[in-house]
Amino acid sequence: MARILVTGSTDGIGLETARTLQGLGHDVVFHARSDERAAALDGAPEVLVGDLASLEQTRAMAAAAGKFDVVIHNAGIGGQDERRETADGIERTFQINVLAPYLLTALMPRPQRLVYLTSGLESVGVADLADLQYTSKPWHGMQAYSDSKLHDVALALAVARLWPDVYSNAVDPGWIRTKLGGPNATDELPIGAATQVWLADGDGDALVTGRYFKWRQELRPNPAVHDRSYQDGLLRACAELSGVALPL
Repeated sequence: MARILVTGSTDGIGLETARTLQGLGHDVVFHARSDERAAALDGAPEVLVGDLASLEQTRAMAAAAGKFDVVIHNAGIGGQDERRETADGIERTFQINVLAPYLLTALMPRPQRLVYLTSGLESVGVADLADLQYTSKPWHGMQAYSDSKLHDVALALAVARLWPDVYSNAVDPGWIRTKLGGPNATDELPIGAATQVWLADGDGDALVTGRYFKWRQELRPNPAVHDRSYQDGLLRACAELSGVALPL
């Protein structure tokens, strides 16, 4: 039995992932962004509460989390119609989708396995370290989302390179029928959770690192993610914005 944290697990793919891992006998801790969402979970599971749009709450969540064998960074938001900043003065998509998983990774005790959820749209993401938050270029919500998913793959691969004792991988769950995926999505919810469950629970082929998967098949991500200068630049930017460097 492993102790596993799944962020963003009050609905959608995160909830399916957490419930499936529970069914396999693991000690699963859920995550909700508010007390109200935590209270709505059936079965009274253990829940960490923290709004990932807040650096203060993300830090507090990391401090309260304790040691896990597996952390699945599932939480995220989709393309936004307008550029908005959080109370920290950081563009919202970047803070929730990229900076929050970075900060949790940097602050929490090092697990045995890390999984970062991405999207097939990482393939059209742009590794623009000069303007990660769209402060200069025109806002485009879906491009900002695609960029954030590219950054998530780069983060997973950077951690795999810098922490060789940890299995760190990225997963594209597919276009799943959830609140985020929308009613026109082509894939069912269990499919969207299966690869994360396999990487968290599996042996053999699941014990790999620095890979990008969809439906348990390794794929080639956007070539930019293999650029060490991009990986290191992203880590530096996240460290500057959060005030926390990734431990080496």
